Amino acid sequence: MAYSPLVRELMEAFRCLPGVGPKSAQRMTFTLLQHDRAGARRLARALEDAAQSVGECADCRNLTEAERCPLCLNDRRDPAVLCIVENPSDVQALEDATDYQGRYFVLKGRLSPLDGIGPGELGLEALEARLQGGGVREVILAISPTVEGEATGQYIAQMARDAGVSVSRIAHGVPLGGDLDYVDAGTLSHAFAGRGQYQ
Repeated sequence: MAYSPLVRELMEAFRCLPGVGPKSAQRMTFTLLQHDRAGARRLARALEDAAQSVGECADCRNLTEAERCPLCLNDRRDPAVLCIVENPSDVQALEDATDYQGRYFVLKGRLSPLDGIGPGELGLEALEARLQGGGVREVILAISPTVEGEATGQYIAQMARDAGVSVSRIAHGVPLGGDLDYVDAGTLSHAFAGRGQYQ
C-alpha cells in the first residue's frame, strides 16, 4: 500500500525503537493518527523536550536534565561505595529491588572491540580518575554475565585493584524458585563457581 510521505516517515521513525518491526510501526502509527491525536501530540512534545534537555550526570553518567542527578546530590548516600552498571535502566532496577545506598557509575554499554566500543566510549577514563582520587573504597560490578560483560568487568576490576579499591560483584546464577533442570549450563556453572555459605 502507498502511504503518504508523512505517514511513511512516522512509521520509519517508530522503527528506530528496539523490537519494533514494520507491522508494529504501522500499528502504532495508525493507533495514534486514527484514535489518539492528543496522545500523538503529547508524545511528540515529550520526545522533543527530552531530546533537547536530557543529558548525563557529570558524576555517574545517568540520564538527567541537571548537571548532577538526584542520586548523586543525595548526601545520605555513601560516596565511597560505587556500583557499576551498564545502563540507566539498571540503576532503576537496583533502586526498585534493593536497599543499596551507595552511588552509581553508568557505562552505557560493554567493551566490544568488534563493534568499536572501547574504554573511551564507556567513560572509563572518568571512572579511573574517580577511583584514583581516593574517595572510593568498594566497587560493586553489576554487569551482565555475557562475554563482553565479563571482559568489561575484568577491565574495571583491574583498574579498581590498581587504585587500591576493593572489588565485588553481584551474584549470578539460579533464580529464586528456579528448577535446576531448566537452568542453562553457563548459568549453572556460574552459580556453582560463585557459591557461598548457606545461611
